Amino acid sequence: MAENKVNKLIEEIEKLSVLELSDLVKALEEKFGVTAVAPVPAAAGPALTPQTPGQEEKPEEGQTVFNVVLTAAGATKIQVIKALREIVPTLGLQEAKTLVESTPKEVLTGVNKKTAEEAKEKLTKAGATVELK
Repeated sequence: MAENKVNKLIEEIEKLSVLELSDLVKALEEKFGVTAVAPVPAAAGPALTPQTPGQEEKPEEGQTVFNVVLTAAGATKIQVIKALREIVPTLGLQEAKTLVESTPKEVLTGVNKKTAEEAKEKLTKAGATVELK
């Protein structure tokens, strides 16, 4: 019986869009006070510390994992949407538009420095304001 519930939940989750999945993860994190983080080998870098709202973490020289946060779309939203879809090809047009209109939002989570800087450069060229965390 419990297996039936789990299978039904999995089927419903499979139907969600990328943005809906992101919202679901954030809602679960807030509800249960946990953080969904991909496992990282201990030797990969410094331990991640929990962040409180409003606390900004600046990229450090030793930091190896970054989150790319779109803080403002700027005046050229269409160019930002195109750049965003280039960076995250799994996003549909409507999903990218919704993400751009609901800033600040994380665009990429847990990526290496090179990928984060490339994404920031593309979005900045398109007219957006971007932070690396």
